Amino acid sequence: MTPGTPAPANADGAGSRATAALPADLAPHELRILVAVDRERGFSAAAQALGLTQSAVSHSIRGTERKVGVVLFERGRKGATPTPAGAAAAAHARRVLRLLDTLVAEARGAARGADGAVEGTLRIAAFRSAALHLLPAALDRLAAAHPGIRPEVRVVRELGAGTAGEVAEGRADVGIATLGGASPVPAGLVGDVILEEAYSFVHPAGHPDPRSLPLVDWHENCGSYTREWWGRQDWIPAATVLTEDDGAVLSMVSNGHGMAIMPALSLTGAPDTVRITDLGTERPTRSVGYVTTPELASSLAVRALIRELRAVRG
Repeated sequence: MTPGTPAPANADGAGSRATAALPADLAPHELRILVAVDRERGFSAAAQALGLTQSAVSHSIRGTERKVGVVLFERGRKGATPTPAGAAAAAHARRVLRLLDTLVAEARGAARGADGAVEGTLRIAAFRSAALHLLPAALDRLAAAHPGIRPEVRVVRELGAGTAGEVAEGRADVGIATLGGASPVPAGLVGDVILEEAYSFVHPAGHPDPRSLPLVDWHENCGSYTREWWGRQDWIPAATVLTEDDGAVLSMVSNGHGMAIMPALSLTGAPDTVRITDLGTERPTRSVGYVTTPELASSLAVRALIRELRAVRG
């Protein structure tokens, strides 16, 4: 057979049927339209965001559904709602498009030689206390070493999927996350612990009996391991004051309205009006680390940020 000549079909036509069954590749512009419809929850809004006509967007989505072989969006008067298959496809599409961006940035860097500057956007998701007290120093170091990297930071509540979910869904390249349990890194992602921070007993300075005060807490404070520790402490009551974040908790305690159990990052720069008491050798801790996707873990920008995060905590 001449090289490059397609293999003949079997007598029963199986070869041609197998070829016909292979799905056509999705083009980058189809992925961008898919992501836009998922983000905007409608064909018209996606078309406006992309500078296309609604019919072009509808035609593209129909073509994508044909290639994938499943319905990606439920159409209705209120717009387009992604099906479970559509939500999964949009997450993968965001990650593929991000890899294409990385391809361009790193190829240009390689063309400049071994000392070529790393350039491009780096999307970071971080929970509040990490964004306030961990990231700034790392970003200062990153800017000094790699001025071409443009960080985009989003503060995400560390509830449910949290910052790791932003990475898994392709909305962030790196997540600064709270990690814990036997498998600290969520399935499908890679990462590691950057620091272990201890919890402390926080109460108004000078109060004669701080343990008699009501407990002030917030939803993101800690995971199941720490809650189990709390449950074994008969002196810690159920929270009677629940706030939106750790800053509000610290303010309440500072003004004498309660006591709290808080991790070290949340206590950075705590005012003199609060006293921080060590909980002893059995105190609970919280693991804070980074998560990223396997495909972005080796990218220059992600590696540079991780290096600086470790440096500021070293």
